[in-house]
Amino acid sequence: MNFELRSNYLTMTKNKDKKQVEQPVENQVEKETVETVNNGEAVNDGEATAAEEASETDPLQAKVAELEARVAELEDLKLRQMAEFDNFRRRTNKEKLELMTTAGERIFKDMLPLVDDFERAKDAMAKTDDIEAVRQGIELIYNKFIGFLAANDVKVIDTTDADFNTDLHEAITTFAAGEDKKGKVIDCTQKGYTLGEKVIRFAKVVVGE
Repeated sequence: MNFELRSNYLTMTKNKDKKQVEQPVENQVEKETVETVNNGEAVNDGEATAAEEASETDPLQAKVAELEARVAELEDLKLRQMAEFDNFRRRTNKEKLELMTTAGERIFKDMLPLVDDFERAKDAMAKTDDIEAVRQGIELIYNKFIGFLAANDVKVIDTTDADFNTDLHEAITTFAAGEDKKGKVIDCTQKGYTLGEKVIRFAKVVVGE
């Protein structure tokens, strides 16, 4: 009897120890399985997030690259236009200078015959006592010079019985000349001239009051 009890006790003790050994192993296996699943889910979540970020970043990077290319294109266009404008400015200044030089050259060239006439008149005055001939010669030169001015669009400002006009006349004095002459040019002490529509010298006049 005692032997059977002892045998049963030993058997129960062994079974209990076996269960205690098997249970931690099972718990460890279950824990590792759960961790593996959780790690797998974490990896999948990380990959999904990375994929989403990449899908959001790619269009943005493409847009940035497009804008950078556009900026470079505009910068190149600006530099080329600045170079073209600088060339245009230099060419225009050169043409303007050439035009002024050419115009001045033409005017002075046209004046040379007048100088020749004055020299001939001077020589004639030294060799003759005919005052009338000298007078006619001077008048001829004068008319020729007036024609030269007219050919270059230089005209005398007319002051004959003209109303006083501050755009054309410069009043040097006034004179009491009656009611009918009030505000009118009575006399011109120095002729005025226009070049085209521009006054290059005002006519100096006496104005009635």
